[in-house]
Amino acid sequence: MVELEHPLKAELLLVREIILGSDARIAEGIKWKAPSFFYIDWFATFNLRSADKVQVILHTGAKVKAAATEGLNIKDPDGLLKWLAKDRCMMTLGNASDIESKREAITSVVRQWLTHM
Repeated sequence: MVELEHPLKAELLLVREIILGSDARIAEGIKWKAPSFFYIDWFATFNLRSADKVQVILHTGAKVKAAATEGLNIKDPDGLLKWLAKDRCMMTLGNASDIESKREAITSVVRQWLTHM
């Protein structure tokens, strides 16, 4: 993240803080050429293609798991997630104010996601 050049770097750092703060067991690293998060397996990766929105792909790792056909049960009352497959979705967030207003919802989604890893 130190070397990352992105117009929403401050917002990306805020989302990073929220994800890491969701569970002390979460680690981070670079996977698929992007900042990513690990708990048992890789589970979240920033999509850095968008210059006007922060996007995080939530997934269940590099290898196909049962969730690919069964699906995941994630409560999302705030509508943060757009499902891309039964085991993968994208969370799209706006500016820092938007992210802060959704801090609890983001934390809840991440914690639920970890139960499927």
